[in-house]
Amino acid sequence: MSDSRALVLFSGGQDSTVALSWALERFEAVETIGFDYGQRHRVELDCRLTIRDRLPALSPIYATRLGPDHLVDLTALGAISETALTRDSEIAFARTGLPTTFVPGRNLIFLSFAAAVAYRRDCRHIVLGVCETDYSGYPDCRDDTIKAMQVSLSLGLDRRLVLHTPLMWRDKAQTFALARALGGEPLLDLVIEDSHSCYLGDRTARHGWGYGCGHCPACELRAKGFAAFLTAPDDTGPDL
Repeated sequence: MSDSRALVLFSGGQDSTVALSWALERFEAVETIGFDYGQRHRVELDCRLTIRDRLPALSPIYATRLGPDHLVDLTALGAISETALTRDSEIAFARTGLPTTFVPGRNLIFLSFAAAVAYRRDCRHIVLGVCETDYSGYPDCRDDTIKAMQVSLSLGLDRRLVLHTPLMWRDKAQTFALARALGGEPLLDLVIEDSHSCYLGDRTARHGWGYGCGHCPACELRAKGFAAFLTAPDDTGPDL
């Protein structure tokens, strides 16, 4: 498998957009993979196409390195998931202590399909925008989970895969700062204007940090991070 090729899990959200830009700076050939799992905020699938269309204009490197996109139909996951991300139900905390937006097994399934595509496309590296520093409490976003999946996938495929999580130890403010450090104001503007994180899929209200309902947990986290970014815009967190 090629060390110069990477596959990025790209949803169209803020984190995966920054992760994609991070990958484009590091690998000679970068492909993307997205998943339609019947998500409530399905508008993100449209946003990911817009971002892919606009990224090449930001940098000759991006234009040269950005390769094909793969969209996988995982509607079966939505059909078996009774969650606030796959049903029109209240966003709250369940008796388990986890938010009702947690889709059990989602990232584990995403990574399994991504690994199968990476195997076929000769990509040793898989990049994803999960974060344990400033997140919603999802256990499949934790560093230990990703490390365990790297071992399992490499063993199961008999090929050494490397899972990269450039945002794992960055909060949302540092993610905004990283976007600007990677691609300047044009990339930061793209993240704000075209990425989507709102759980309700609301793109009718434009805030300083981007589009969203403004009150779901994803919007609150993004708004808080953007406010912190404006007061400390040079802190990108860990080394690039």
